[in-house]
Amino acid sequence: MDGKEKTSWSEGLSFGLQSGMAVIPYALLTAYRKLDLTGSETMLLIHLLSFRQVEGKDFPSLEELQAVTGRSASVIAGELQKLIKEGFLKIEAGSDDGKGLHYERYDFSGLYDKLGSYLSSQRSSAAPKAGSPSFQSDTRSSGAEKGRKMPSGIVPAEEDRPSLFVVFEKEFGRPLSPMECETISGWLDQDRYPEELILLALKESVFAGKVYFRYIDRILLEWSRNRVKNAQDVKAYSQRFRGGS
Repeated sequence: MDGKEKTSWSEGLSFGLQSGMAVIPYALLTAYRKLDLTGSETMLLIHLLSFRQVEGKDFPSLEELQAVTGRSASVIAGELQKLIKEGFLKIEAGSDDGKGLHYERYDFSGLYDKLGSYLSSQRSSAAPKAGSPSFQSDTRSSGAEKGRKMPSGIVPAEEDRPSLFVVFEKEFGRPLSPMECETISGWLDQDRYPEELILLALKESVFAGKVYFRYIDRILLEWSRNRVKNAQDVKAYSQRFRGGS
């Protein structure tokens, strides 16, 4: 390495260090597979931690996460929902009374609790005999059981769920916020609305010129009260409501 290359390398290193450093739990890097996390989900957690520690952003937007991960906003949103559903993340909302500002932020306590539980079980299992085969068997079986218990609507985040996100993003003309993604997840996982019904409610809101989540939620609630469950029910209900029959 000549003088110019050494100077350039030193300047680059200096700039990188001055840009900030994030502290990442080593257990997350070594045990993420034991927690049934994929590599991309782990990197997403690392980016969220980095945003908080280096840039002071407790609730980065999907656009910001898309810029650092190189992945589509819909896929990121699906992964965020899985992390929230599985208890690795929580979204906290509050307000600063002094400044009169509303804020949202990610809570990582679930992640730390899971890492702590894993390390504790590792230590307990390793106590009688280092590298005991029973530890390998127990952790693998528990991971498999966890995978089997995972709701089917959450696991294929890159296959089924993002398709719904993509449709919403197209109609809204912008990426969805994490809270909006959580609303969609709630419709599917808590309210048990069929995906078809959610899309029909979105279509109704577009026709009405009221493309926002509260209006769509009111449509779904009204349909639920009137036992509207599919496209045929929607058509029949609309005809009755508009006096078409």
